[in-house]
Amino acid sequence: MTDNNNQNIANKKRWLRTASTISEALPYLKNFSGHTFVIKYGGHAMGDDSLANNFARDVVLLKHVGINPIVVHGGGPQIGDMLERLGIESKFIDGHRVTDSETMKIAEMVLSGNINKEIVSKISAVGGKAIGLSGKDGNLITCRKLKRKVYDSSSNTETNANLGFVGEPKDIEVNVLKTLAKSDFIPVVAPIGIGIDGKTYNINADTCAGAIASAMSAAKLIMMTDVPGVLDSNHNLINHMNTLEAKKLLDNAVVSDGMIPKVETCINAIEQNVGAAHILDGRVTHVLLLEIFTEHGTGTMLKNDAKN
Repeated sequence: MTDNNNQNIANKKRWLRTASTISEALPYLKNFSGHTFVIKYGGHAMGDDSLANNFARDVVLLKHVGINPIVVHGGGPQIGDMLERLGIESKFIDGHRVTDSETMKIAEMVLSGNINKEIVSKISAVGGKAIGLSGKDGNLITCRKLKRKVYDSSSNTETNANLGFVGEPKDIEVNVLKTLAKSDFIPVVAPIGIGIDGKTYNINADTCAGAIASAMSAAKLIMMTDVPGVLDSNHNLINHMNTLEAKKLLDNAVVSDGMIPKVETCINAIEQNVGAAHILDGRVTHVLLLEIFTEHGTGTMLKNDAKN
């Protein structure tokens, strides 16, 4: 009898927590209904089956409550694995994979094929409707060749690095995404673009998500990573900051390595009509819902100076 009483008490506490969470979420549901969220999906969250299934459920929930989610996914590790299996060596310059014509074919196969369709399938499996796209579909993403300079210490000069078929977004055909926003379908976008020269280019997924968020004037750009968020010089999580504070962290090298392009992308997006940007730990179960629909949130949120 005692065990049953304890179980009943535990169940009531769980139900009360659930009711409290729903009550807390109501104002956010009202505020964000009808708005666009662009979600960069990658890292451990995409590789772990349980987290991937939870992510699919969370995205479907966003759609059901009137939010327009657009998922942009990465796939660097999967591309690397496939290249290794085929005996093709990967080379990087400033974090960008040097992409020759053969590597580009593999990247497109992995991103637009395997990964994209797997995400679409998971969303469908939990009751949602998703449509997989690459930037080539409907000329969704027109890009230009990405140019990078490298420093040669022996000659003390800078030279242009040839990254091959690596691009950066130039134009986003928003009509494709706006049409889908009016439907039941959730767009799942592979970061592949069509160049102004008619060739196919691989695009950094963070950059791609930021460009789409800016073009859509999204309410939120959400970057899912494998770290808790942006950390200060004492390695403590920064919950909120504005663009000026973020730029100072970059200037003082507090933000480093792989977090640099993510923070830069967030700053650029906010300065181009995106309401807020979030950097979240994708390894946390239901991290999307925790950040969006609770007062305490999780991860790091960046907003425009004027909006703080």
